[in-house]
Amino acid sequence: MADTASAPATIEVNDAMFCTHFKEVCDLCAFDGREENDSFFGFDPIDREGIECPAATMTKDGIYQCKKHGSTSCNQCYGWKKQITRARTAAKKAGKK
Repeated sequence: MADTASAPATIEVNDAMFCTHFKEVCDLCAFDGREENDSFFGFDPIDREGIECPAATMTKDGIYQCKKHGSTSCNQCYGWKKQITRARTAAKKAGKK
């Protein structure tokens, strides 16, 4: 029987995908969600640093909310498009394409 690698477990936090360690790129579980998140937010994928999700807890409905503000759609903690834009700008300045 051939060995097959299983896909790493993922979580969705306010429309962005992360591993269970709340990282967009994680060496521990071999997860890289940059391409999926870039596409979802309307960007072409490029080699950039991964974003991380701030501390979160799960509501009784199974939705993640930020610990700091207790909101499932917190723009301060979960402003993914803005964070991705900053990471893309930094990558372009560093010469990654």
